[in-house]
Amino acid sequence: MFKSADNFCRQAVLYFIFIWFGVMVFAPNLLVLLASFLSRDPVWYLRLPLNLQNYVALSDPKLLSVILKSLNLAFCTTLFCLVVAYPFTYFIARFAKKYRALFLMLIIVPFWTNSLIRNYALISILSEKGILNTFLIKWGIITEPLKILYTNLAVFIGMAYTLLPFMILPLYATLEKLDNSLLEAAEDLGAGAIAAFFRIVVPVSTPGIVAGCIMVFLPALTLFYVSDILGSADSTVVGSVIRDQFMIVKDWPVGSAINIALTVFMLILLHLYYKSGNSIDQERPLW
Repeated sequence: MFKSADNFCRQAVLYFIFIWFGVMVFAPNLLVLLASFLSRDPVWYLRLPLNLQNYVALSDPKLLSVILKSLNLAFCTTLFCLVVAYPFTYFIARFAKKYRALFLMLIIVPFWTNSLIRNYALISILSEKGILNTFLIKWGIITEPLKILYTNLAVFIGMAYTLLPFMILPLYATLEKLDNSLLEAAEDLGAGAIAAFFRIVVPVSTPGIVAGCIMVFLPALTLFYVSDILGSADSTVVGSVIRDQFMIVKDWPVGSAINIALTVFMLILLHLYYKSGNSIDQERPLW
């Protein structure tokens, strides 16, 4: 009796997951894919016939320029977050468990505040009369206020500030599982700290590195509100273009095509993540 009830609960949960996935993920993306092949209509936004002109529009020089700028911004943000988050997360993972919980809590606390509000708060820090310039002038480091706000640098700072926790958490999930006996064995075999780090720690944490890079890189391409708040007209990202195509230009087919292109790009990155995880598992020694 209990076994049949347990099987019923498992099947119900599985059905719920499949229905949720189908309604909330598969169906919307299928509609966007269909819209990317339709034509623009000034009244209903979408109409027949089907065509490939929306994907041809992706080769527009202005759009390609925005894509290249977005890729550059996303790459720099991802690299910065990785360089900052890795040593920070590594030392957290080496602390006692009671201290790890405290550090993780400090990382998660910013999530309790809306990221839009946190980016607005950066204005008071980065403006010419903000906290940063006031501090630097007071201590004689600079004589004139730095022009940071409404520049690409401000957008980079906002992206890094917003997305840094998304790099820390996947790294922590892998570094926390690091077996310290492997480092002790490497030390007994004559390996130095640097050699042990690159031969043991980095390979073990590769899935976390890839996952963190994906979780930072993809949002950095589409977080248009960061560039809208902290940047200028020259700081447009791909997300801003998609928003404009849907909300301003009312060209839903082209906006859908751009979105599908980003989705395919995301799937490629996820495939690379999956492959990297398998390769690490296959190469990891059984001892």
